[in-house]
Amino acid sequence: MADLILLNGPPGIGKSTLARMFVDRHPGTLNLDVDQVRCLIGGWQEDFQAAGEIVRPVAFSMAVTHLAAGHNVIMPQFLDADDEIAGFRSAAEETGSGFREIVIMDTKENSVARFEDRGAGEDVPWHGQIKAIVEQGGGSQLLESMYDGLVGGLRKRQAATVIHSTHGAIEETYAKLIYALAPE
Repeated sequence: MADLILLNGPPGIGKSTLARMFVDRHPGTLNLDVDQVRCLIGGWQEDFQAAGEIVRPVAFSMAVTHLAAGHNVIMPQFLDADDEIAGFRSAAEETGSGFREIVIMDTKENSVARFEDRGAGEDVPWHGQIKAIVEQGGGSQLLESMYDGLVGGLRKRQAATVIHSTHGAIEETYAKLIYALAPE
């Protein structure tokens, strides 16, 4: 049976890095990085939220198609709205697939610092564009609010598995992810 793995967590915590590692080590798995798909929508830099509304059904369709073919999907995406999470859970249910929410967490202070440090030393314009969007939305206050919203939502989603991540310990965090996904 295929699985849809929602790799949730605060912005900049390492979700996309972990998802890339996962697909590199699990052939056939789709890395459904919604933010990368969002970048395919014209005007995403000017209206990040509107582009998200456009891309969400596209991502849903991609997930359903891949799951229906019997392949796993890993989706690195910050989601704190119960209805958005339920929407992607329904993609798994629609195809008879499993759904797992794995939440990568650090302390609030470390999470904000990790976002601010994301992309350091890399020549990836996307990181700078996302940082500018977050700054326009309130900067560290926005990130703290997003963190608090995620923590609040986790109290209601008992099935979510939380993994502590230490900055720079990507292989250790990946090992925790694999352990969390292991059959019981």
